[in-house]
Amino acid sequence: MDKKKLVSEILRRLLREHPAPKCALNFRTPFELLVATVLSAQTTDAQVNKVTSSLFKKYRSIKAYADAPLEELQDDVSSVNFYRNKAANIRKSAGIIIKRFGSRVPDTMEELVTLPGVARKTANIILSDAYEIIEGIAVDTHVLRLSGRLGLSSETNPAKVEQDLMAITPRKEWATLSHLLILHGRGACRARKPMHSDCSLRDICPSADG
Repeated sequence: MDKKKLVSEILRRLLREHPAPKCALNFRTPFELLVATVLSAQTTDAQVNKVTSSLFKKYRSIKAYADAPLEELQDDVSSVNFYRNKAANIRKSAGIIIKRFGSRVPDTMEELVTLPGVARKTANIILSDAYEIIEGIAVDTHVLRLSGRLGLSSETNPAKVEQDLMAITPRKEWATLSHLLILHGRGACRARKPMHSDCSLRDICPSADG
């Protein structure tokens, strides 16, 4: 099966399991999604949602983050990994968005990646889930791992994996593919002990018997 057909079949099967895949992070505004995504690096979405449930009640605007004492903001997010750097990046980003972008989270890849702590993965998530703009495919640890296991890419660099996936996936399905691979990576295709017997992709997965 060539890779384009393989992606099509993966999408078809996983959509049967997850008919309405979406971002697992809770948010109401583009900046809240930026905050949640920055916090999610090497931290589970469940833990991020626990933190942001109170964080978003305390900080109601971009200006509130920009004006917050750094130590206080760090304390507010201290239960996530690398919280000091993440809090600093969120605070800096808030200031930049106010000064440079008129208090509106930018909606282009080029502008988003100029913000502290925002690389392509985070920018793709913000664009697709906050603005419904599809520029690329968000490649997190699950997407990276499953792309290799499923034979969709032999690359290990997220940017190169993204290019490989974009080349074989219809543009309208880019965000959907990312969401589905993340969901499957949390479910049957776990990092340490993939559950082959419960996997709907077993018969088309080159790693199933590995």
